[in-house]
Amino acid sequence: MNVQYNNLYTHFVFTTQDRFPCIAEIHRERIEKYITGVVNNHQCRMYAIYANPEHVHFLVSRDPAMSEQEVADLVANASEIFINQNKLCKGKFYWQPSCSAFSVSKRDVDRVCKYIYNQPEHHKKQTFAEEYAEFIKFYQHTLSGK
Repeated sequence: MNVQYNNLYTHFVFTTQDRFPCIAEIHRERIEKYITGVVNNHQCRMYAIYANPEHVHFLVSRDPAMSEQEVADLVANASEIFINQNKLCKGKFYWQPSCSAFSVSKRDVDRVCKYIYNQPEHHKKQTFAEEYAEFIKFYQHTLSGK
């Protein structure tokens, strides 16, 4: 059966290998544009992206034919190659072998986009480790219905 309409929003968080802060501000926009192109060229749509020095947040709506795992693998593999070929980080660049994918409801898309675009201000008050622990706690709480 063909799906005519879908609302499959996913907030991905990719972390650099060993959480090493290797994404320099000078290359941030170039990396973001490349990842956006990869997403948009595979029947998905990028809503928001921000590349921090040691992690990247991005919100996409995905084609129902693609799983979250397929989107994550596609973005990770293509962006690692791009970053390494263009020498955008010192040494060999790798993402952590796993990432996080959080489902987002249509009503929360604007809120999540604002959160992603506000990363520089957010990380003046909270480290990535604190942020990530909060995400996990929130989603575990939501899933358990508490």
